[in-house]
Amino acid sequence: MSRRTVAKKAAVGAAAVGGSAAAGTAAASLGAAAYFARRVLTPDRRRPDDMVLLEIGVDDVLLQATPESTVPGRYGIWLDSGRGHIRVGEILEADPEAGTVRRRILGRDWGILRPGPVRWNGYYYAAPPEISLGMVTQHAHVMTDLGPMPAWMIPGMGDGSQWAILVHGRGARREETIRAISPALAARHTVLVPSYRNDEGAPSGPDGRYNLGLSEWRDIDAAIGYALDHGATQVALIGWSMGGAIVLQALAQSSHADVISRVVLDGPVVDWTDVLTHHAREHGVPDRIGGLSRSLMGKRWTRRLVGVHESVDVAKTNWVARSGELRHPMLIIHSRHDEFVPVGPSLELAAARPDLVTLVPWEVARHCKEWNTDPLRWESEVAAFLRG
Repeated sequence: MSRRTVAKKAAVGAAAVGGSAAAGTAAASLGAAAYFARRVLTPDRRRPDDMVLLEIGVDDVLLQATPESTVPGRYGIWLDSGRGHIRVGEILEADPEAGTVRRRILGRDWGILRPGPVRWNGYYYAAPPEISLGMVTQHAHVMTDLGPMPAWMIPGMGDGSQWAILVHGRGARREETIRAISPALAARHTVLVPSYRNDEGAPSGPDGRYNLGLSEWRDIDAAIGYALDHGATQVALIGWSMGGAIVLQALAQSSHADVISRVVLDGPVVDWTDVLTHHAREHGVPDRIGGLSRSLMGKRWTRRLVGVHESVDVAKTNWVARSGELRHPMLIIHSRHDEFVPVGPSLELAAARPDLVTLVPWEVARHCKEWNTDPLRWESEVAAFLRG
């Protein structure tokens, strides 16, 4: 065998090995990207305990210090795997060396209060409005293309022509929205709090996955239809986090967009690319894997790999780029210290559409907890905006 033949065979062998390695790397990247995409789009029903209640005083509790428990404001605490609940407020003392924080008890709702593992409740409230606020609440159902979605309806003090529809965030519960009921009622709006696909107690979508607002908006469109059928002529939309992304899609795609009067967004996802990039980096996912995951979500031929019934085109969720399409007055409340949905796109949207968008800057509050840190200011801003 000649040297040329040996060299040729060696080169072919090396190319084969290199090709196999490259294929393996590509397969690994594809698998990692698909896994990340599925994690983003899959509802997580787990609500594990995330801190420890160490000691109970006469009107206070000593808690393990965490990024949540050390922020000023009013919050809730789930006890005994969700079988109990208390509400806490003022920080009475903090001991960084011991890793503890003592907070005043504002209310004992139900269950047994005792030391042990507990779960932080950023909503503050933990029960439907008739229990949390003592308000008359009708338990209704909004008919959607997937079936009936449970909803709360709180009658307003006006003539019934103005309604406010409150849309909670990804993986959240309707209790997240209770903070907006009082200011909406003060602005003489009837309030509707619907659930949407893949919520607990609501029908699942065809794939059981979140679509980042790109399909959920249909359920909010149905809620607007429900309001119109019950006397509404104007509807305000209020959304938190992914609820904001859902509302923004409804503004563009709803057949009822002309009756939408005003929009309030709290810690909204204005651009999913920005949010997903942020979370990928927070979890050590390389940018190329994060970018590939977003690409997989949006390709028709990779839907099965990601596990979605409809392609999730993340580019359609960039409302900074789509700002020219907006035509509804909008109030955005977004904390500079939001650790989950960075404030940048909200600032950019307000700068792009100063004719429509009013941004209320906030400090200290973590994600969608602006109300918690200053409820009087939050409710005043929202009520004034809804009154127009």
